[in-house]
Amino acid sequence: MTLFGLIGFTTPWLLLGLLALPILWVILRAVPPAPIRRMFPGVVLLLGLKDEEQVTDRTPWWLLLLRMLAVAAVIIGLAGPVLNPDEDREAAGTGPLLVVMDASWASAGDWRARTAALEGLLARADREARPVAILRLTDPQEVQFLSADVVRTRLTGLAPEPWQPDAGSIERAVALLPEGDFDSYWMSDGLDRPERDALLSALEERGEVTVFEAGRSVYALNPAIVEDGNLSVTLRRLHEGPATEVTLAAEGRDPAGNPATLVRVPVAFEAGARDAQTEIAIPAELRARIDRLEIEGIRSAGAVSLSDDSLRRREVALIAGREDREGLELLSPLHYLEKALVPAADLLDGSLEDVLPANPDVIVLADVATLSATEEEAVTEWLEAGGMLLRFAGPRLAASDVSRDREDALMPVRLRAGGRTVGGAMSWGEPKALAPFPEDSPFHGLDIPDDVTVNSQVMAQPDPTLADRVIAQLTDGTPLVTRKRIGQGQVVLFHVTANAEWSSLPLSGLFVQMLERLAVSSATATPDMTEMEGTIWQPVSVLDAFGRPQDAGTLPGVDGPELIEAALGPDLRPGLYQGEERSLARNVVTEQTELQPMAWPERITVEGLFRPQERPLAGWLLGLSIALLLADVVASLALSGRLRGARVAATVLLALALVPEAGRAQEAPPTGGDAQALAATSEVVLAHVLTGDAALDDMAAAGLRGLSDTLFFRTSVEPADPMGVDLETDELAFYPLLYWPVTPDQPTPSGEAYAKLNTYLRSGGMIVFDTRDADIAGFGAATPNGRKLQQLAAPLDIPPLEPVPQDHVLTRTFYLLQDFPGRYAGRQVWVEAAPPDAELIEGMPFRDLNDNVTPVVIGGNDWASAWAVDPRGNPLVQLGSGFTGERQREIAYRFGVNLVMHVLTGNYKSDQVHVPALLDRLGQ
Repeated sequence: MTLFGLIGFTTPWLLLGLLALPILWVILRAVPPAPIRRMFPGVVLLLGLKDEEQVTDRTPWWLLLLRMLAVAAVIIGLAGPVLNPDEDREAAGTGPLLVVMDASWASAGDWRARTAALEGLLARADREARPVAILRLTDPQEVQFLSADVVRTRLTGLAPEPWQPDAGSIERAVALLPEGDFDSYWMSDGLDRPERDALLSALEERGEVTVFEAGRSVYALNPAIVEDGNLSVTLRRLHEGPATEVTLAAEGRDPAGNPATLVRVPVAFEAGARDAQTEIAIPAELRARIDRLEIEGIRSAGAVSLSDDSLRRREVALIAGREDREGLELLSPLHYLEKALVPAADLLDGSLEDVLPANPDVIVLADVATLSATEEEAVTEWLEAGGMLLRFAGPRLAASDVSRDREDALMPVRLRAGGRTVGGAMSWGEPKALAPFPEDSPFHGLDIPDDVTVNSQVMAQPDPTLADRVIAQLTDGTPLVTRKRIGQGQVVLFHVTANAEWSSLPLSGLFVQMLERLAVSSATATPDMTEMEGTIWQPVSVLDAFGRPQDAGTLPGVDGPELIEAALGPDLRPGLYQGEERSLARNVVTEQTELQPMAWPERITVEGLFRPQERPLAGWLLGLSIALLLADVVASLALSGRLRGARVAATVLLALALVPEAGRAQEAPPTGGDAQALAATSEVVLAHVLTGDAALDDMAAAGLRGLSDTLFFRTSVEPADPMGVDLETDELAFYPLLYWPVTPDQPTPSGEAYAKLNTYLRSGGMIVFDTRDADIAGFGAATPNGRKLQQLAAPLDIPPLEPVPQDHVLTRTFYLLQDFPGRYAGRQVWVEAAPPDAELIEGMPFRDLNDNVTPVVIGGNDWASAWAVDPRGNPLVQLGSGFTGERQREIAYRFGVNLVMHVLTGNYKSDQVHVPALLDRLGQ
């Protein structure tokens, strides 16, 4: 390639054709004059005469210049011009070219730029007839030099891997290097790895090495941990840089089972800092739904952290058999249990009949001896479904007859009458210590402190099955902890008290470890090697290098120790793995992962991926030449007088093209507040409150559009297109219904806006508040949206509210309904409460409720997402799957129809029940 500044030419000898342009100037400067036709009879006398002298006219200079430019564009275009050619790269060599790619997860974030740079390398290699080979360090394969055209056809299958090269893969890559001289281009991911020195030395022995390295920083995400009930997340970046902000999103399943973004929070990196930390306050119910955390906008597996059981704090119900002694907190039956479980579990208070409907993971009975028949039946059913019943002995259990003559259904073993006391004033023996835990015990491997002793216990009755149910015992062989399976659940009995009356076990750290091994608290830490020995973990889903989840398919199971210690690779991919009792996430980035930028030796040339790319200009110049030749044709027709018909045709076509535009311009509606008021009053218009969140406002508009279409096709109401309303500037009286989606960060309206809202409510308008949180933690509680709703609604003149009763007019305005789902299927929807004196009159199917329209409807089912459609009428948000999801969408539409019909017609459906009485009075 010959270079001329910023432009190079692949076939520069064709530029010699430009020397012929003066000759073309001479040839093209003359053009015969246009003939003129005259109807004259005497012209027949001239037939057969021959004019010996030719008369010519000169071509205008601008037409000659036009033709010369067209020919010059053709010549230069055929010469192969290239913009921004790299002179250094062109001079690098003419031998084989080896492209070495780290192709790790850190390369995925800018993989398109890497692919574009690779295509540029192949284009240059093709021009220089250099054979090319590609070596990926994450998956080294045999190196084979091929023509650049062949290699280019294989780029579509080239992709990074969700792991990084290790020492083994680097060694294989060195062994696969071919003999002979070749140049190397190393596309680095920017991460420092000591193992790459050997490969760099081997490449330098064979030729020149050039490194390509991206200028952007690599972002990574550490696995989240639970601290004081909040999610603590650490974000990292490879290079120190200026202050910047990224968005951390928690993805999971909403209550309807649909994928959704549950939480989105900004995280700021300070200037010069490589780490940033944030805490997310989120209810336990919502935290348990999180499947993954990711840094938005970063297409890399390192920016994704899969969650497992470590984020799901188990719910534990604590029930004591006797009241706490006033002022003696350390003697409370539940004191040490609370201290041990509070950091890692959510505790529930109440009686058995109160906590069972909440379906806790574990129920702890501290010295509870007898259960009623109803309680026993309910607990047994809960156990069979997978619950854990943890029982502690005590004076009440020792003095009772529970599990004496026959084994109680909710006890793991039979018990002897009374108890056993050792080491006291009336005993000759010493307090007993714990024996080492057997291999088949869940406590196997735990260190037993020397100061843990037992001085009282309830004794197990010898039984053929006793040995199989003992999971901890004292040094004299008496059982300390026994266990029995019931269905999918289990019942565990500690033969000592939960406080320090009978033993020092609750005072030790061993007590906490034993509770963790029994999965009473959340398994927040990675299991140790002793627990993983002999276990096989089956992959459920895996990540690709871009952080996208994929089905594990037929991937084989992974041995437990390898899942924890082995490096990621083809045989161990990042993803979610399922064991017998819990799931574990193997993420690309862990607490032990070190992100250090690579420092290349000074002798190595390092180039950035983001630089001006070569642009071939041949196509542009050839296209320009065609355009100039077309202009020459038009100019020639004009000079010869033959353009009149073409001019008329062009005028007609131009007029036809402008007519629709003119028509649309005339039909364009006026703008401004008056135009909006005119449009809102001419037809029924549904409106939504603008929140400042563009995506949410678009979804609200799409939802009301879908509801308006449903009203048009199913009822006599024919709404116009929905509108967005600015509470500060727009008039509200034109809209029968306002849909108000609630977000935690939307601005609070001003006092003037609240005055307009109260006037709107008092004059018969309706506001539908939608917290869009599925009412996860109860109305108005625990969720950011619920707290924001309380703040927004406080200045409004809202009457007392109640959940929609079964005989409310909303249940029958147009459709008969008892559920009011949206994207979520919760039924808890609040409306104006009925009058205190509203009673059901004999002979009437409904109560005589308030005659006015309820001013507010409050719920959290995200109705707009269920109603939302695109301009073609296709649903925007998937609800569930199959018939169930479509049925839920249909009921959501019916609820919307009932809402609009209620606000437009009031309680006419309730008034219809009086028709028989009116007819009776009229004698008809």
